[in-house]
Amino acid sequence: MTMQPPIFIVGAPRSGTTLLQYMLRSHPDISLPTGESHFIVPLLKHAHEYGDLSQLENIRRVLARMYQQSANFLETDLHGLKFEIDKLAETFHQEGRHTMPAIISGLFEKNAAGEGASIWGDKTPYYVLHMPLLRQHFPGCRFIHLIRDGRDCALSMFQRRHDFGVYNTFFAAKYWEIYVEIGRQTGKGLGIKIYHEIRYEDLLERPEATMRDLCAFLNVQFHDSLINFKKSGEAGKTPLLQKPLQRDNRQKWRSRMTPRQILLFERAVGPTLQDCGYPLTTDATPLPLPVRAFWHLHNRLAHQYYRLRGATR
Repeated sequence: MTMQPPIFIVGAPRSGTTLLQYMLRSHPDISLPTGESHFIVPLLKHAHEYGDLSQLENIRRVLARMYQQSANFLETDLHGLKFEIDKLAETFHQEGRHTMPAIISGLFEKNAAGEGASIWGDKTPYYVLHMPLLRQHFPGCRFIHLIRDGRDCALSMFQRRHDFGVYNTFFAAKYWEIYVEIGRQTGKGLGIKIYHEIRYEDLLERPEATMRDLCAFLNVQFHDSLINFKKSGEAGKTPLLQKPLQRDNRQKWRSRMTPRQILLFERAVGPTLQDCGYPLTTDATPLPLPVRAFWHLHNRLAHQYYRLRGATR
């Protein structure tokens, strides 16, 4: 089976990338692990630290580092391959996979082959900040950037504030904006054949049309399985993945944010919200520098406080 260039699903945290991952992996030609790799960008950036990758032992070191960083992903989220360091290292060595991209591709390609798919992909949201690096090392790869109303992203981030280090509305807004703006700006440079944007709200409201457009971008045939996707049976996964598409899972910020939070969020990133097609409810006058500095300081101090207390959730 000839493998096609990879697909990367990227975006700001809590933007619905896991939902899109489960929908897209239901396509018979596409293999997407059910977790997030996290090791691809670090390994590419530090490839020089592993020496000559034509040496079997150095390939083994790379695989060991993958496991050290993402053991759960490698043990539970690859559904077409059993991750065995020694066996894989020997196979990659024999196949002449002597560069970091070749080793990484080898892992995902063998997992895809085990699932009967011809395209491998990965969903790790923060890779949106590293698309040029990925494009450099995986020629032909394509990016799907999922964008969600930042006000709903903020609500979701607050539920995991210690994971993201987000402790106030202003910081949540800027956190969201960085991912969205870098992704969109980079995407413009990559072009429409390489970069594709989807709004989370469109995915919920018009799932078939949205997925048909995505299939056209990926040059694959549309399948009904993309809409009636296989749900997650794991309680630890996003709860909404255990149900059909929830078309009302949007604009929760209108009832769950206070008027003060909405005002602060919109004043922090109003132009970005509007550029992404999300209307404002306030005049969104830009915040003065001292106010912005205060909220940055507040978040830094809160982060230090909870870290000293050993908070994890």
